[in-house]
Amino acid sequence: MQWDLFCRVVDNFGDVGVCWRLAADLAARGEQVRLWLDDASALPWMAPGGAPGVRVMAWPATDAAVDCGDVVIEAFGCELPAPFLGHMARQTRAPVWINLEYLSAEGFVERAHKLPSPQTNGPGAGLSKYFFYPGFTPRTGGLIREADLAARQRAFDAPSWLAAQCGAVAHGEQVVSLFCYEAGALPALLDQLALRPTLLLATAGAAARQIAELLGAGLRRGALRALALPALAQHDYDHLLWASDLNFVRGEDSFVRAQWAAKPFVWQIYPQHDAVHIAKLDAFLVRFLAGADAHWGAGLSRLWHAWNGADHALPALPALPLWAEQCGLWRESLRARPDLVTELLGFVAETR
Repeated sequence: MQWDLFCRVVDNFGDVGVCWRLAADLAARGEQVRLWLDDASALPWMAPGGAPGVRVMAWPATDAAVDCGDVVIEAFGCELPAPFLGHMARQTRAPVWINLEYLSAEGFVERAHKLPSPQTNGPGAGLSKYFFYPGFTPRTGGLIREADLAARQRAFDAPSWLAAQCGAVAHGEQVVSLFCYEAGALPALLDQLALRPTLLLATAGAAARQIAELLGAGLRRGALRALALPALAQHDYDHLLWASDLNFVRGEDSFVRAQWAAKPFVWQIYPQHDAVHIAKLDAFLVRFLAGADAHWGAGLSRLWHAWNGADHALPALPALPLWAEQCGLWRESLRARPDLVTELLGFVAETR
């Protein structure tokens, strides 16, 4: 089928990161995808080789002449251009119109997943838009997971990749990746990491800038040494997660990739007014920590809260072995469910 996937870049390029992975995964399964972007400036470093079957299109302003596809995805409520929407409404067989929502573990997601929204006015009058929620349970739309992801990870050579990026890792040195927004708890984290041999790999952007400000030109403190990475393509960001002992991630795309990596991770959720994001954080923690030791789980929750600015003091990092075991169990529970593209294909087939 022909898919039209629309995405507006709000900030930080997280939106286009999710949409590119979705487009590439659809194309890898034989679908044809047009990815409509209002800002494609991140793609040269995020996806330098492109992907067969994916065409990147400039966000249409007034051009309604282009034929719409069999499926139209409006990512994250970005609102389709009115001329394109009018063209959809004039089709003899209307495309399946999906509003792909943000990922959340909150309970309402299961109730709202796949609900139709009939359009009664405007250029799309007569059409129905369906809400589609990625998620962690059988009653949601799953997570992006490429068919070859597990095989890629099994074949990955972490020491060789690390050596190519930053030279040899010293014996006994833990590797920590840092991808974050502004992080008030970062000074306390650096103090903790400096107590034992640590290689901190800071991603380009906010993470690298804050590390430089806090550590100075030498990028060292105690037993900690840091390295500012260049902007990484998505596959190489996966490699960073796989090669690290502990991952600090942010937003949605890196959050999902950290779960597939099954390494200990700390999530910095996108901040919202009135601490709405903390409720979203807690909703995930409830699911993630189900069945875990209560004392250990409470400590991890305090760490995540402090990293997200909800607590004042950053507690000590938990021991990695038990943490890694919990991440492995969580990944296996997710692998037992269909992925996002499989769920989308099934939904489109039943809706058409």
